[in-house]
Amino acid sequence: MIERPSQQWYDEVRDQRSRIAAGTLAEADAYAVHLWPEAFTAAVDAALAAYEAEVRSLVSPTDEQVFASVERVVTALNAIDEPYGAIETGEREELCEYVDAVLTAAGVDVGELTARHGLHRFELTDRWRDW
Repeated sequence: MIERPSQQWYDEVRDQRSRIAAGTLAEADAYAVHLWPEAFTAAVDAALAAYEAEVRSLVSPTDEQVFASVERVVTALNAIDEPYGAIETGEREELCEYVDAVLTAAGVDVGELTARHGLHRFELTDRWRDW
């Protein structure tokens, strides 16, 4: 199983909350607690779980089916991020790598898929991504 970026965010928030409680971190310095609110992280986690399930259900998918799955998760993440603005450069890179990794784990050759459509591999999510 591929670790979701949202799990890494949960872990960082949990660590920072623990350090605040222990008095070893000032709340003002706890960037993760402020950047990734629980509601945001839970919504991202749900969107990624739905994406994983959808990709796992694909049997010999067409390019259109794969792109449709990518579009759905990216537009879901757009909607989740809109009120928070929490997906910044680091998060964007983690999420894009995750979208690719889920497809790769399901047997999709992402490099070939994107090349067939005149894209570079790193452009897989670009068509729909606002973050």
